[in-house]
Amino acid sequence: MCSMEELNAGEAFDPKEMKKNLEIAELLAKGAMVMSPAAKRRLAARRLEMGVEQDSEFVPPRHVLLYLVRMGSFSSTPKIENPDSEDDDVIPTYQPSSREELIDRCRNEIEECGRPPLLLRHFRRLVGDSPFVRVLQWNVLSQCLGKNHDCFVESAEGVLDWPARRIMMLQEIIQYNPDVICLQEVDHFRFLEAALGSIGYSGKFFEKPDSPCLYLADNNGPDGTAVFFRKSKFELISSHTRILEVWRIQSNQVSLACLLRERSTGEEICVAATHLKAKAGALLATLRDNQGKDLLNWLSTVSDGRPIVLCGDFNAEPTEPVYMSTTTHSLGLRSAYCVDGEEPRYTTWKIRAEGEICHTIDYIFHSGRLSPAALLEFPDEETIGPARVPSLHYPSDHFSLVADFSLRKA
Repeated sequence: MCSMEELNAGEAFDPKEMKKNLEIAELLAKGAMVMSPAAKRRLAARRLEMGVEQDSEFVPPRHVLLYLVRMGSFSSTPKIENPDSEDDDVIPTYQPSSREELIDRCRNEIEECGRPPLLLRHFRRLVGDSPFVRVLQWNVLSQCLGKNHDCFVESAEGVLDWPARRIMMLQEIIQYNPDVICLQEVDHFRFLEAALGSIGYSGKFFEKPDSPCLYLADNNGPDGTAVFFRKSKFELISSHTRILEVWRIQSNQVSLACLLRERSTGEEICVAATHLKAKAGALLATLRDNQGKDLLNWLSTVSDGRPIVLCGDFNAEPTEPVYMSTTTHSLGLRSAYCVDGEEPRYTTWKIRAEGEICHTIDYIFHSGRLSPAALLEFPDEETIGPARVPSLHYPSDHFSLVADFSLRKA
């Protein structure tokens, strides 16, 4: 297996040659969708050009794969390894309190920042069963990447100001009173650990091995994935981490799993969070699918027969291979939000320099003993507003997903 340290050592390559190789690899990755005889002949020629056997599963050549797993990090500049210290001024102010007191504090501070209230959302109850656990999934938007890289061209001035955004982020999480919280793009873990810890949560964090944040001057440390749980309801049995692999090469995406025991019943569950590779195209979809398969095989071992909740920003619409791989795996996972056979229209809606992006890429998957009892609905287009998100009403470019689950006896 090739590690991220080996990738960072760097391999000299010709940009023109790499572009050509990527174009060929993209065509080969589309091979499964190619049907016409003429297209199949062209595909066979491309396979021959790249030295790929005609009937084999396409695996990108090593030098292309090494480039792909590094893509997204700003490797032309040296790393700037800053500590997670941007919230040192407020962390000591989060002393033990009630959830209601903390919500009041959030509302007051949001008002003091001149922000309107958060978008109003409602729960849709599916069944009348008493829920066993409420799970929140959310890509919170890395502050460093959002401010310096993501280019939200329609967002109002000041939308990404951190003092206001962190309070809105905190209120969005705690107002739904989740038992378990799964987050991606976390680059201010110490703030969340202190604020959520003040009302009884404990958390784990696993950073990306080569976070793109570390190549930007005003970073607050690497971004990664976090899982929090309510200590009064659950005790932590163990936590596990995985740097996801693609064709036995270590990628820059991770997963974090926590085995939890419910204090009153002794029931145990496995909760995992992940964030798969971004970018469109057949080649990246194939890479995501391989990340997903690696994740699922790892979860099969880690969960050890326990009910599973798998949350994440998969960067994949329901039509992508990784969605099918996830829902057909032997773990028996289903999407909580796939009601009547349909996923929501969107879980992220933003406007970047390249255009408007509105699609479903975030999920809460669950295994068979868990059944969705209620779901937090998404705001409609009018409520979101023409600038989409992030906005003065909402702190991330992704919407949170919240699901109540009932648990069937084994």
